[in-house]
Amino acid sequence: MTDIFAQTKAKFHLPKGMIYLDGNSLGPLPKAAMGVVERTIQDEWGEMLITGWNKAGWINKPSEIGDRIGKLIGAPAGSVVMGDTLSIKVYQALASALELNPGRKVVLSDKGNFPSDLYIADGLLKSLGDEYELRVVAPEDVETALTDDVAVMMITEVDYRTGRKHDMKALTAKAHANGILTIWDLAHSAGALPVDLEGCNADFAVGCTYKYLNGGPGAPAFIYVADKHKDAARPALSGWMGHEAPFAFDLDYRAAPGIERMRVGTPPIIALSVLEASMDIWDMVEMDAVRARSIELCDLFIDEVERLCPQLQLGSPREGKRRGSQVSFHFENGYAAMQALIANGVIGDFRAPDMMRFGFTPLYVDHDDVRGAAAILGTIINEKVWDDPKYQKRSKVT
Repeated sequence: MTDIFAQTKAKFHLPKGMIYLDGNSLGPLPKAAMGVVERTIQDEWGEMLITGWNKAGWINKPSEIGDRIGKLIGAPAGSVVMGDTLSIKVYQALASALELNPGRKVVLSDKGNFPSDLYIADGLLKSLGDEYELRVVAPEDVETALTDDVAVMMITEVDYRTGRKHDMKALTAKAHANGILTIWDLAHSAGALPVDLEGCNADFAVGCTYKYLNGGPGAPAFIYVADKHKDAARPALSGWMGHEAPFAFDLDYRAAPGIERMRVGTPPIIALSVLEASMDIWDMVEMDAVRARSIELCDLFIDEVERLCPQLQLGSPREGKRRGSQVSFHFENGYAAMQALIANGVIGDFRAPDMMRFGFTPLYVDHDDVRGAAAILGTIINEKVWDDPKYQKRSKVT
C-alpha cells in the first residue's frame, strides 16, 4: 500500500536539492495553489469583477474555510472564522474574554508564549487602565498560578522555541474550576498535532495558517469561540463584516449572530484561495496519523543529531507526547551554524539566544530527509564549517 505521506509530499513544490525543516515557520507552496490563484484572479476577479462576491461566493469564504480548519482542531461547524492577522485575533479574543469576566483584572500567560501575544495583551491592558495586570510566569508554574484573581489564561499550546507542549485539557479544567476563561494560541498546534477544542472545553482559540497549514506568507488567521460564548462575546474590533447587516450601512453597530461577529475587515480572497488548495491536501490525512509520523521523525532526528553532534544540547522535551512537531538544539554558535546549514541545502531557523530550530511536517518531510539533514548538520558542526565569517553576518530575519 502506498504511504499516504508520499502522496502528500508529491503535492508540494519543494526546490530540488533542498531539505525543508522550517514548515513550523512558513509552509511550502502547494502545487495546486498556483492554478487556484490563477483561476481566482483571471476567472473570478478578472471576469466577474465585483460580482464575484456573490457569483464566486467570496463573501462566504471566511466561514467555509473556517469550518475546514475546524475539523483539524476539534471545533464544530460554525465556531471558526477566518480573517485579519493573528495579532488582531489575539486582541479580539482577549478583549472579549476580559469583558465576559468583569470582576477580575489579571491576564495570566507564560514566558514560553510568543512575544507578540504578550505585546498585544500589554497594549490592551494599558488602554483599559492601571488596575489591569499582565502576569507572566514560567511555563511549569502556570497551573499553580491559576488563582482566583485571574480573569483570563492566555497560553500558546506549543512553545515556539522549544516545542514544549502544555496539557490543554488539564489546564483548561483547572482554570474553569477557578472561574478563569481560557484563550489558546494554536500557531504551533494547528496542523502539527491533534487538537480537541470542544472536548477540552476551551473558551477561545486563535491561530495562523502560514506555518503547518501552508497558506503562504501573511496568510489570514482564524479565531474560535466556544458555542456558549458565541452570542455573548462582544467583538472589541467592531468591523463592518462583523455587523448583523453589513450592507444595510447602519451607523450603529449590531453584532452578527455567532462566530460571524468576529469578522472585521474585507476578507483577503486571493490569500484564502491558496489556503483552499492546502486544505484539499489536509483532507487526505487523519491528524492521528500525522501526529504518529511526526513523533517518529522528531525522535529519529534527535537520535541522529545526538550521535553525530554530541556537543549540541537538546532544547526540546525528549518524550514525544510532551512536544509539538519540532525539535530545537542549543548551540553557542547556533546562528552561524544555521546559516551554514541553509547554504548546504537544509533549511531550519534560529531563535535567540542560541536555539537551532527544526520543524518536522509529515506531509512533505520523510525519514530520508531527516537522516540527510542530520548528516549535513554533523559535517557543519564537526568540521566547524560555521566558523567561516560569511556565516556570522546577521540578517533581519533569523
